[in-house]
This record gives sequence, structure tokens and C-alpha cells, in this order.
Amino acid sequence: MEEIERRKQSARAWFESLRDRICAALEAIETESAFALDDPEGARAPARFQRKAWQREDGGGGVMGLLSEGRVFEKAGANVSTVFGTFSEAFAREIPGAAENPGFWASGISLVIHPRNPLVPPVHMNTRYVVTAKAWFGGGADLNPIYPQEEDTAAFHARLRRACDAHGADYYERFSAWCDKYFFNKHRSEPRGVGGIFYDYLDADWGPDFAFTRDVGLAFLDIYPQLVRRNKDRVYGEAERTHQLFRRGRYAEFNLVYDRGTRFGLMTGGNPDAVLMSLPPLASWPAPI
Repeated sequence: MEEIERRKQSARAWFESLRDRICAALEAIETESAFALDDPEGARAPARFQRKAWQREDGGGGVMGLLSEGRVFEKAGANVSTVFGTFSEAFAREIPGAAENPGFWASGISLVIHPRNPLVPPVHMNTRYVVTAKAWFGGGADLNPIYPQEEDTAAFHARLRRACDAHGADYYERFSAWCDKYFFNKHRSEPRGVGGIFYDYLDADWGPDFAFTRDVGLAFLDIYPQLVRRNKDRVYGEAERTHQLFRRGRYAEFNLVYDRGTRFGLMTGGNPDAVLMSLPPLASWPAPI
């Protein structure tokens, strides 16, 4: 019992530390950007993350972190939650180890970024540690560019591959394929973005599994700010903005219809505002013909 508690607290502390480092990295980009292309006079101040704690009635809670209307980021959410309690009978049947004992504990970080410039790729990253009668890590990161750039896609995948290769010879191939299969809008027969990695139920050995999960977070912290700085000052127009809102609509469809994290958060009584933080600030759906 003492060991599992130590593991829980170590995982929670890491997710909170990673959140702080990612928020600082994004705020640094806001600060160094003199103005946005749609704000050439520089009237818009560099945005900062605003944090709001919330409590779950049945146990635990979290902290929402939201940066909005920035020079570079139209919306960026960085949430950490740690919740515990009992699954409903119906939901317990869907979770490993919960059918025999519906008690659970879960902690994780969830990050979604919607840049202002359509030429800066949106991104999602989350990692988590879940404990029932079993215990496992899961998570990943995927890039969702409005206008895919081969150089950006290659750099993002290369950095995730490096993190994977340090822990398992087959990790990148397995988790990249899993990502492509998971982040797919089946009703549209189209991928959500250009992929990344996705993994779940990683429970071979707690120490190496935790080390891998940390390295996934560090890989994201390393590569994504590079992609933002590479693209944030590129010129765009109204056509690119219109297409951006259309692609955001596709992103919203996936998160509302298929996303496991959305379902887990709502089914376990999480804060709806935190659970739905991933939705873009603005989106559009072309009228059907």
C-alpha cells in the first residue's frame, strides 16, 4: 500500500511540474512576440495563464489553466487533475481492473493549444496514470496543422521517435500506428491531423513506464515551441483564417464524438469546463449543399 501511494504522488508531482514548465514556455513565446499579424499596433498584451482550482464532489479535483486572446495563442489550455472514487457499474465494465473493484484513482495532464496564426500547427498532448485493481500509464501527443508542413511533421515525429526509441525498440512503430488509428474521424473517413504517438495500458514495469511517460512530456516541451517560433510570423489572410475555422470544426467533432479523455472526465463527474477545455474558441461548419 505504501508503494502504490508513493507511485501516485510521484506521478501527480510530475504532471504538475510538467504543466508549470509548458506554461512558462508558452508565456515566454507570448512575451518575445512584439505583436500579432492581426494586431500590428501591438495593442494586445502578451497573454498569461489564468489558473482556477475545482473540486470533485466524490473525491479529488484539479486546476484549470487557460491562456486566451494572446499575441500567438488564441487559446491554450493546460489542466492537471487528480480524482478518485468509485466508477458507476456501467462504466466500470469498460475500465481494466474495475469490474471486480470499481474504486479508482487517476491523475494526469491535458494540454491543447489553438494558435492564432493558421500557419502555426495546433497540438494536443496528455499523459496520465490510472489505478484500479490494476495500474497503468497512457497518453501521447499529436499534431493537428491547418496547413500541414512536411518539415514540421517530420520534426515532430522525429522528436517523439527519439523518446520512444530510448525505451522500446518497437515503441514508435506501435504507438504511431495506434495514434493514426485512434485520432480518426470515422464518420468523415479522415484523420484528425498528421499523427504523433498514442499509448494506453502501459503496465509492464512501473519505473521504466514512468520514465517513458516523463520523456514523452519532455519531448513535447522540446519540439513544440520550436514549431511555434518557426511559423508564428508567417503572413496569412482571410482565406487561411476561414480554412482554420473549418478545420477546428473537424477537431471539435472528434473530441465530442470519440475522445476517451472527454468520456472519462464526464463519466467520472469531472468539471465540464475542464473536460471540454480542448474545444477551440471559434470554429465553423460549412453549410451542407
